[in-house]
Amino acid sequence: MRDLDVADSVLDLVGNTPLVKLPRIGEESPCPIVAKLETTNPGGSSKDRPAITMIDEAEKAGLLKPGGTIIEPTSGNTGVGLAIVAAQRGYDCIFVMTDKVSSEKVTLLEAYGAEVVVCPVAVAPEDPRSYYSTAERLVQEIPNAYRPNQYHNQANPKAHYESTGPEIWEQTKGRVTHFVAGAGTGGTITGVGKFLKEQNPGIQIIAADPINSVYSGGNGRPYLVEGVGEDFWPDTYDPEIVDSTIAISDAESFSMAHRVTTEEGILIGGSGGTAVAAALEAAKGLTADDLVVVLIPDSGRGYLSKVFDKTWMANMGFSKCEGISVAELLGPGSADNPELIYVSPHSKVRHAIETMRKHELPHVPVAKGEMPIAAAEVMGSVSEDSLMQKSFDNEAILDESVEEVMDPALPVIGLGESATTAVSKLEISPVLLVLDAGKPHALLTESHVMNSEIAKQHLEVDAK
Repeated sequence: MRDLDVADSVLDLVGNTPLVKLPRIGEESPCPIVAKLETTNPGGSSKDRPAITMIDEAEKAGLLKPGGTIIEPTSGNTGVGLAIVAAQRGYDCIFVMTDKVSSEKVTLLEAYGAEVVVCPVAVAPEDPRSYYSTAERLVQEIPNAYRPNQYHNQANPKAHYESTGPEIWEQTKGRVTHFVAGAGTGGTITGVGKFLKEQNPGIQIIAADPINSVYSGGNGRPYLVEGVGEDFWPDTYDPEIVDSTIAISDAESFSMAHRVTTEEGILIGGSGGTAVAAALEAAKGLTADDLVVVLIPDSGRGYLSKVFDKTWMANMGFSKCEGISVAELLGPGSADNPELIYVSPHSKVRHAIETMRKHELPHVPVAKGEMPIAAAEVMGSVSEDSLMQKSFDNEAILDESVEEVMDPALPVIGLGESATTAVSKLEISPVLLVLDAGKPHALLTESHVMNSEIAKQHLEVDAK
């Protein structure tokens, strides 16, 4: 078949991804903005490239032997790339993911025959429950196991240095002046950036980063965008390569993902939205002689149950209904000066009861950290009735930690959701946790509805 234009295996189809202009999104930009579409790789993301290189290097070094098991913590895309390589070469796979990833990513990896272990996202990397620690434990427990360790494996940036960087240089005929990409492991931006700067030291390498990620000065507290940003500094990230970092919020990322999808017809995910939003920001002040290349790491198909699900976006407080919303129920000024009542998991039960009585609340959330907290930092809830009942049977419980006796988390509602939806949810729970742009914002109770004259009038009209 050598005379036919047929690849020997799916691995030969990785790379040579296209560049495409973003004429509508970049309509007001002073210079062209073009996207490097890594979505056309067989696994649908840029992670196919390092997956091959890391396994090639491991085989050469004798670290991965026939019949072995590949174990890796991943947000999904690296897992898919590794699963494709494993399918071709006869390896088993176990992937460890956080509970913030979309359900379809878990299903996708399982479709490739991999085993998936899900861990909590709101824990420190050194916590034994974290997906980093869990992956390391599995490597120690399972015979003939190999962990590519994409956060520390220099084959990761090497893959992009040898393929993605040269492709961009050739495709733009050396005209690229700015390269924008998200930094997760740092492999893409480090590898591409190193190659491009060797061709032209004046090329600006710009990291697009979620707010709270360490790359843009955050402390690593949870955010909702998947597959980009970090809560620690990987060895595969070279800060000397990156000229600047632009922080983008979850709301901006998701909004841009929707814009690119509906205006350009290119279905991208939240991390792609982060990169494009940063590219538009980077283009401000440039000239027509500049050329911004932004890397789109994956497709939006992996985020249909979140970023592109209307119910999820509404519940998380990213959308606004017509008519009376939860914001109006909370009252004037609540949007700018929210007061979220919650207790720490380490608080004593006695303190939790006092807090509920002071604020006349039957339930309060249990969350860790200082405001503004993230949705992932909400661990559960407590109710006065439940705690008092337990204290009758065991008075010593009053001095126990809340986390020992807490109930499941409160139902959530978005700040922009309708008053009608709020009333329906309040029939199930007397207290709702209100989210604004993915962050816990305030508590909504039946008294908010009863005290809102405009809401009562609106609901009476709906009832008729």
